[in-house]
Amino acid sequence: MKKFPRTCDNKKFQFFMRSYLSKNPLWAVLWQLRHAFLAAGIFSMVANMLMLTPTLYMLQVYDRVMMSQSLGTLVAVSILALFLLAVLAFSEWVRSKLLVRMGLRIDALLSRPLFHACFGAYLSFKTSSNTSLSSSPTQALIDLTQLRQFLTGNSIFAFFDAPWVPIYIAVLFLLHPWLGVLALVFAALQFTLAWAGSHLTKRPQRTASDAQQQAAIFLQSKLRNIEVIESMGMADKLFERWTERNQKALALSMGYQERSSSVTAWSKFVRYTQQSLVLGAGALLVIRGELSPGAMIAANVLMSRALAPIDLMVSTWGSFLSFKESFNRMGSLLQNYPMENTPLKNLAPKGNLVLKNVVATAPGREVPILRDVSVIIPAGSVTVVLGASGSGKSTLAKVMLGVWPIESGHVMLDDEPVLSWHRTELGPFVGYLPQDIELFEGTIAQNIARCGRIAPQLVIAAATACGLHETILRMPKGYDSLMGEAGALLSGGQRQRVALARALYGSPALVVLDEPNANLDDEGEAALARAVEGLKAQGKAVVLITHRSGAVTMADRILILHEGAVQASGPRDQVLAAIRAKQPRPPASTPSQIDTHG
Repeated sequence: MKKFPRTCDNKKFQFFMRSYLSKNPLWAVLWQLRHAFLAAGIFSMVANMLMLTPTLYMLQVYDRVMMSQSLGTLVAVSILALFLLAVLAFSEWVRSKLLVRMGLRIDALLSRPLFHACFGAYLSFKTSSNTSLSSSPTQALIDLTQLRQFLTGNSIFAFFDAPWVPIYIAVLFLLHPWLGVLALVFAALQFTLAWAGSHLTKRPQRTASDAQQQAAIFLQSKLRNIEVIESMGMADKLFERWTERNQKALALSMGYQERSSSVTAWSKFVRYTQQSLVLGAGALLVIRGELSPGAMIAANVLMSRALAPIDLMVSTWGSFLSFKESFNRMGSLLQNYPMENTPLKNLAPKGNLVLKNVVATAPGREVPILRDVSVIIPAGSVTVVLGASGSGKSTLAKVMLGVWPIESGHVMLDDEPVLSWHRTELGPFVGYLPQDIELFEGTIAQNIARCGRIAPQLVIAAATACGLHETILRMPKGYDSLMGEAGALLSGGQRQRVALARALYGSPALVVLDEPNANLDDEGEAALARAVEGLKAQGKAVVLITHRSGAVTMADRILILHEGAVQASGPRDQVLAAIRAKQPRPPASTPSQIDTHG
């Protein structure tokens, strides 16, 4: 067989590792820490070698010192043993310190890609009808903690120490063959228990964990609407529904714990039996003159040390199963939603948006939400989107921004696919006001500034544009006033205007407003109209989705959706004229009929 040169082997190995690690992002991160793992392994090797110190010391004391009655030998042996035990303690301390540092390094390497993967996964999670609870993106950061704790805790020591089990058993064979055979028997029993623990507890643990998470998510989702629940006396009914889920989770958890306890109990039985039988077997060999008393005691200590890693594996098997599940979930999440590596364009978009034959849907839905939608939204124009509820207006807004997946068609921003823009680069040039207002805990200024570096002039300009500046100044701390979680300390209209100011922050090139006047009074609507006119005067592209007919007067172009398809699209006067031609009756000619009758 032809042999390749060593350099060729290295190149092939490096190519294999690069290709494999590129497909497994989590393994790629751990591969960066291979030197730390290797160092921990070396110190584990030193520690395990020095674990023989007490055994050898016993042999010397019982078989040499006791026989010779030499004080000098005792002092010399004791000093040597003390030095080796100090080196043992130092090795274990360094190993633990290395693992703690490695845990911090793992968090530093994984927290950022995992954080961004959560956002990407949650966009899919919200529209997926078959996403399992265990793969919820909200679980990812918990999985990171689980992985870090396992790799830096006592559980990992069992895997570092396990390779030394055969060495300890070999030493027992040197003391006496029957002691080695006895060690092999107990090692086989412990391995059997470890396998049984994996086989019997893996699925029950996963099922119990999913049930517990389901009960927790149910309760958390209801607490978001606590005012509705309390005002209409729904707490008792929701308690009954939560109790059903909680009782199911408790039953599954109890079944898992019973199986796990059985494995642990058998493990303890084997361990206690091993300690007694080894001592008894050693005594028998001493009686028969085949073993010295010192070797008998040393064999008992050595047997316990030989089986300690296996016993630790059995006792921490549940942690290992949790670690394995977390590892697989995180690896899948990072593989499916990698860090964005789209190259920066280093240019500011003008806001010209074009949709060509766009089809969008959600998993499990037979009829597409958007069907063959084509529309042109030039910069410096206001496009009003109308349509009945459920016609796909909100989905269209998300498609325009590139945060909702499309099955076919193209969404182009300045003749470039919107998905080809790096989100961090594009974000400052896009303003979005969703139908469901989401604000963040913090001050008003922080929310308007999009949780970034606060530019006071831009914050004030955005607040002024939507008529919120004077209202904010009347607050006790002005722009530094805290909003509470999700803006709970503000009224509905104030929350919507803060969210509108956030969308207008920095004068973005493309502004998409989904029902921006749903909670506004007359003064707020007037401020919204002025803000839209100001954006138009600055040459920005504005998309206004609304049910109110007054918004039509601000429109340069109108888009009417009906059941996900474009029913009418074009310049405002042209679309209105076409509607009047189809429905010549006076009531049908008013803008208020556009949304109702399409």
